[in-house]
Amino acid sequence: MSWRIPITVLAISTSFFFPCVSLIAGDSNSYDYRVLANEEIRLSLKSVEKLLIEGDKFFIKENYSSARMNFDKARDMSKLLLDFYNDLSTSFKGVDSRIPREMNANSRKALSLLSKSNLRLAVLFRKTNKAELAVPLLVEVIRISSASNQDGQKAYQLLLELGFVDTPYVGVK
Repeated sequence: MSWRIPITVLAISTSFFFPCVSLIAGDSNSYDYRVLANEEIRLSLKSVEKLLIEGDKFFIKENYSSARMNFDKARDMSKLLLDFYNDLSTSFKGVDSRIPREMNANSRKALSLLSKSNLRLAVLFRKTNKAELAVPLLVEVIRISSASNQDGQKAYQLLLELGFVDTPYVGVK
């Protein structure tokens, strides 16, 4: 215990005599520390895209349980990212306009990925004779992407094919 005080004094006094030591430590590239930019980390839009691609591969091989697991993960991650991006956008409104713009763009990408994962899950449920599980997902796609969007139109067409709705959507006249 008595050795801690002299070592602490030595460390503090060294920083007074050698202030450039901290500058040398700061010379490394800051991108080396961006761990979430790594493609192996699951907390990113790229990871959601990879989960959808992996799920598609399982779906083609008719491994529906693995496909569902990947689509569910993609859906959950999209929702999580969407919440984070929206929170950051709100926090920086009026402080730095660049950050809300970036977060809003990321939110739009996350919404698109959420729509795509919902559509894939709905198709999977339809394929496995669980069409009743597809309906809430398809309605959510229309709600978040709008009926005029391509994903919204696909979702409505699936609802029509399932018999949940009767009126075909022909577009804006």
